[in-house]
Amino acid sequence: MAVPVLSVRDLTVEFVTRRGTLRALDKISFDIARGEVLGVVGESGAGKSVTGSAIIGLIDPPGRIAGGEVVLSGERVDNLPPEAMRRIRGKRIGMIFQDPLTSLNPLYRVGEQLIETIQTHTSLNAADARKRAIALLDEVGIPAAERRIDGYPHEFSGGMRQRVVIALALCAEPEFIIADEPTTALDVSVQAQIIALIKRLCSERGTSVMLVTHDMGVIAETADRVAVMYAGRVAEIGPVRDVVKDPLHPYAKGLMGAIPSIEGDADRLVQIPGSMPRLSAIPRGCAFNPRCAHAFARCHVERPELTKVGDRQVACHLYDQPNAEIAA
Repeated sequence: MAVPVLSVRDLTVEFVTRRGTLRALDKISFDIARGEVLGVVGESGAGKSVTGSAIIGLIDPPGRIAGGEVVLSGERVDNLPPEAMRRIRGKRIGMIFQDPLTSLNPLYRVGEQLIETIQTHTSLNAADARKRAIALLDEVGIPAAERRIDGYPHEFSGGMRQRVVIALALCAEPEFIIADEPTTALDVSVQAQIIALIKRLCSERGTSVMLVTHDMGVIAETADRVAVMYAGRVAEIGPVRDVVKDPLHPYAKGLMGAIPSIEGDADRLVQIPGSMPRLSAIPRGCAFNPRCAHAFARCHVERPELTKVGDRQVACHLYDQPNAEIAA
């Protein structure tokens, strides 16, 4: 079997506070193949963005990686010294952030930022780096790239700025990109363009992408597989069509049931009672048990591990016992 571009095994992230040690990620595991888009979805506080930050080594104190490992194309990277990780970040792993205004320096022209990044990670001289920067802007759909390269970030629209950020992420031709809410601040038509761009880059370049979002529409349109996260754990992971059409985990069922149908045959959308627990108050056993209509005694005392169900894995006691079924 081909070596995954990214392999995460039992990754645990903790934050040490005056109130004690809070666990933001609790032994999460997943793989991403070459050219694959893995969508990561869940409510705010589920641990989606922390996962991305841990992978690229940007967990700041008092946070720390307390266990597990991150392997990039067969090489373990979570235990590298900061300088070695800095060389990987940007060259082998690209990052697309939610707000392009925070990713671009408003005092420098777009071209200057692209050229600096290219020269940092390659041996190109300034003239060749500028040519490559223009080619990248053209590739991501910036019109009149030769002229716009000398513009400042404020001279670009929100969608164009996000395209520039994608170009920045592609500067060193990384094998893996983390896209953290890349379409949240954009209107629907621009969202569709950014989604199409990400899909095209994966198919043409073979780049792997971890797409972090709370928008199931974006996941359904972009991802090959989806991981549903809850309270720092993976609740369900599998092919996007299967998880969207027929979710197994009760939390995933609630998320999918909250998406309006184009047929409009339901009187009310599904509502999940309660809210995501605070890190200081994660329930014993299954973290979802206070909100779950199917919880039974075992759910309150024993944490469910990911269990293989067909092409999927689901962390639910309803699936790790003989003849167990869940109500639709």
